[in-house]
Amino acid sequence: MLNDIELTDLRQQFPVLSQQVNDHPLIYLDNAATSQKPLCVLEAINTYYRDINANVHRASHALSAQATSAYENARDICAQFINANSSKEIIWTRGTTEAINLIANCLTTKFQAGDEIIISTLEHHANIVPWQMLAQRTGAILKVIPLLPSTDIDMQAYKLLLSDKTKLVAVSHVSNAIGTVNPIEEIIALAKQTNAKVLIDGAQAISHWDVDVQALGCDFYVFSGHKMYGPTGIGVLWGKETLLNQLPPWQGGGEMIKAVSFEHTTYNELPFKFEAGTPNIAGTISLARAMTFLKSYDRQALADHEAELLAYTTAQLEKMPRIKIIGSPQHRAGGISFTMGDAHNGDVGMLLDLQGIAVRTGHHCAQPLMQSLNLSGTIRVSLAIYNTKAEIDFFITALNELQDLL
Repeated sequence: MLNDIELTDLRQQFPVLSQQVNDHPLIYLDNAATSQKPLCVLEAINTYYRDINANVHRASHALSAQATSAYENARDICAQFINANSSKEIIWTRGTTEAINLIANCLTTKFQAGDEIIISTLEHHANIVPWQMLAQRTGAILKVIPLLPSTDIDMQAYKLLLSDKTKLVAVSHVSNAIGTVNPIEEIIALAKQTNAKVLIDGAQAISHWDVDVQALGCDFYVFSGHKMYGPTGIGVLWGKETLLNQLPPWQGGGEMIKAVSFEHTTYNELPFKFEAGTPNIAGTISLARAMTFLKSYDRQALADHEAELLAYTTAQLEKMPRIKIIGSPQHRAGGISFTMGDAHNGDVGMLLDLQGIAVRTGHHCAQPLMQSLNLSGTIRVSLAIYNTKAEIDFFITALNELQDLL
């Protein structure tokens, strides 16, 4: 747990939190969409462009050498952060969405008609559409794990979906829309009994606790930098080296080549085989700085702080007669979704914003989940390490006032 002094010190690392919005102190509760950035990340971006801005690899001048060193050091830090077996297993992408699309495209030649892909009802569009597109290209079949009334994945149904036709299981670690934490260790272990490959969308998990990809036993783990206090436009695809070596590149040009003639191209080795064009150099360096920032704290204490805050938020919402909390999963993390009677979710969000409170409303890029819950959308409150109980109290007070207004 964080004491008051530690939390105050932590919040001072995030300058955006000290501003006023609509004449009220900003209360930022939209962290599942994107998190705020600490000073060290902002300084890392500034330092790159101010001091060592140059393209990486190949050049013979000093600035490029410095940029290349910082860029590859970032890959090493990322590998250590998730306990990858090698930095060759770290592929930089623009984010989770691009990472999933990369794998879905590269698997095209590995699939044939009748092969099956399993996803869950909880998935973000980014973990649905690429697999639909893969199925359309190959004749593969997309199967969906239903939910229990609690909004937990129906594990019995999942076991029945698994078969020797299952080639891939792709599920989120944590639901972005309602916060359900999936039992991915069990999901992975069951998939492995059928020799299926497993991709875990870790976009909503990586900021909340340590992830050990080797311990999980999955084949691919993907996440975005901007949801874990890093910059936008940078993300990570981790994959087992043996599997990545078996996949073809998906984009051509730049760093992904070893040699090119008009007749033939020889592709580069991992990880460069999947990194065409000039990469997001400042993004990688500053994402690594965000990882170092997180590691500088007791991550269990940060996780305990978030868990206590989420439990407190849930308890306060449960006291409000017009509030309906969406789902009651065994484990919830990061955020909670709700509706307020027949009030329009967008109106609630807009009126909260007038008091400086930032929440997210809508379908949260999870329309199939909303359809399964017979909802058009929800109001989502999502938490980060810098949020406080006082902020939740202010939010609850504002929401109580809206109950009488709308």
